[in-house]
Amino acid sequence: MPENDPWEYSLYIPNDLRAVTVSRRTLRLILTMHGLIRLVDVAELLATELVSNAVRHTKGPAALRVRWSPPGTLRIGAWDADPEPPQPPRPFEADVESEDGRGLAMVRACADLWGWQPLARDGSRGKYVWCELSAA
Repeated sequence: MPENDPWEYSLYIPNDLRAVTVSRRTLRLILTMHGLIRLVDVAELLATELVSNAVRHTKGPAALRVRWSPPGTLRIGAWDADPEPPQPPRPFEADVESEDGRGLAMVRACADLWGWQPLARDGSRGKYVWCELSAA
């Protein structure tokens, strides 16, 4: 049974595509440690899309953030240094041959809720793209 106390983890990553694999494996360990193994497959997919977008479409560092809020909400988010909003999700059938451009559509389809917000801190600007999964 998952914990009843809230928790949060942040993993700061360089602008390197290998960070996507590190993020996915770290998320798997976190969720397994907290007894949320049933969310691992979908959470890994969502985190992969969010972190991949942060690394592929920006030039600066990024971060994966994972937060558990009782009674049962898992929030997964990716921060990056680019303040530009993410491109709106395209329909899956728009271009079935393309391997790009479907990440946020997948997030929208698999998550219970998703969104983004601009961030400014200590003179740095960026954005935070997030999604939520219900453990119920």
